[in-house]
Order: sequence, then C-alpha cells, then structure tokens
Amino acid sequence: METFNEVSQLAPWFFPLVAALYGAIVGSFLNVCIYRIPKGESVVRPRSHCGCGQPIAWHDNIPVLSWLVLRGRARCCGRAFSFRYPAIELLTAGLFLACWLLFPAHGKAVAGMLLCAIVICALFIDLDHMIIPDVFTIGGAAAGLLLSIVLPSLHGQTSDYFVIASVHSGREALLGLFVGSGLVLWIALFAEVILKKEAMGFGDVKYLGALGTFVGWKGAVFGMFGGAILGSAWLLAAYGWKKITGRKSPLDLPAETPEGQPAEVGFGVHVPFGPMLGVAALLYFFGAARWVDVYFAGLTDLF
Repeated sequence: METFNEVSQLAPWFFPLVAALYGAIVGSFLNVCIYRIPKGESVVRPRSHCGCGQPIAWHDNIPVLSWLVLRGRARCCGRAFSFRYPAIELLTAGLFLACWLLFPAHGKAVAGMLLCAIVICALFIDLDHMIIPDVFTIGGAAAGLLLSIVLPSLHGQTSDYFVIASVHSGREALLGLFVGSGLVLWIALFAEVILKKEAMGFGDVKYLGALGTFVGWKGAVFGMFGGAILGSAWLLAAYGWKKITGRKSPLDLPAETPEGQPAEVGFGVHVPFGPMLGVAALLYFFGAARWVDVYFAGLTDLF
C-alpha cells in the first residue's frame, strides 16, 4: 500500500492510464464475447481470426491501434472490419477510467468495471439478437452478490469490522436483486393482462435483478423508470429523423413481431429494452445516485 501511494503521488497519471489501457484490452475481449456467446461458441478457442479463416496475428490485434494502422481492413484479405470493434474498446477504456477516477474506494471501482463490462455485452447482444444470455443475468447476479460481500464499498458500507460492512452490503445487493426482478416481473404481468400478449421478455426480469446487485434497490428502480424514459427518447429521436429525412434512422432499434418475425418499430412489436436498463443503471452508478437517493429519502420522510 505504501508503494501504491508513493507511485500515485509521484506519477498521478500512472494508475488512471493503466485503468484505461486495461479497459481497452478488456474491450477487445468483450468484442469476442458479443460475437461468440449468442452463437454458443467458446470465447477462448479458437483464437481470433478473420472472416476468411486466417488467424489474426498478435500485432494486428492490439486494441484500437491495430484498427487505425490497418485502416479498418484485414491484412490477410483486405476485408473491412466494423468500426464497432474499436468503438467498444474505446468505450470500455473510457468507462474503466471513469470508475478509477470517480471512486477513491478502489474496491467500488473494480466492481464498477465488471458492471460496465456486463452492460456493454448485454447492450450489443440485445441489439443484435434481442436476447440477454444467462451468463450476464444469472452470472451477473451471482458476481454482484459476491462482490458486494467481498467489496462492501460497492454499496458505500464502511466499518471498523469487515464482517458488519459485508453483511450490510450483501443485504443491499439482495434487495437490489429482488426489487429489480420483482419490479420488472410485475410490470410485465400487468401489461400482459392489459395487452393480452407478452409485453416484456423474462431476460429483462433477470437482467434488472442482476444490475440491482451492483446498484442496490434504488438504482434498480431508477434503472426501470429511467430506462423507460431513455427508450422513449430513443424511439422519438429515431421517429423524428425518419419524418424529417424520409430515411431510416441510424438510431432505429431492431423490432420483431410476437412471433419472432422482423418488423418495423411501432405498436404491437417487440424492441430490446435491455440497453435502456443497462444505460440507466450506469447513469445511477456514475452520479445520478446523489439526486435519486435524496428523492427517495424525501419520500421516506413523507411516511
């Protein structure tokens, strides 16, 4: 710890730089997860390869830098690589850097990095396939509960006795799990009764519960209603773009009928809600908590 403090004082930029570089490396791995996990493939084997089948050399697989040097094309065959690959690497790097800078309790920073990784994977997989795999819902919930016990600073718990802080933090994670899952489940059940058809996938139920283990019950509630607001704004922006330009918006969400057939966004079709839940949870985690918690405290005072 003394060495850590000395390095921080002599070179305050060092550990933030390490966090950002680590985030870029993790982002490269997340690209693999986003592509392979929905297909049921291993994220370890085989090694990264081009669409033509040729393995990608290590020096052509450096996060962000390789994409820039190769100008977004494979060295072996000239095939174009999507800009989304370096974008996800940069996004992950930025979020990891934000975790390190915003949370002096570095246990919370580490837990926040895992939360960001889960949200990024779930977001892009849900947009691509309209599913959120169990590894990010059930697995995310298990990881959130474990980290809440091991790193009680995740839920702001500090005590001279580690066990007491762990118990309080674990309780907050459990509340987040049950409130988050229960809230989405009951809204989905009521909506199904009113609309006479499925209104929300069970993946969203599990996902908000998983997010709740990281952000607590208040964050889970904010994730639900904040996500609904974000989703409405997203749809309105896409609709406005189409009306003004006459072309499909690049922000347009994928949509499908209840039978699973592709469809245009509109009433009676399914659109992915997971991205909105995840983004709202991150907004709470990175700063909105200070206002949301005050709001809930005010409601408590009324009763």
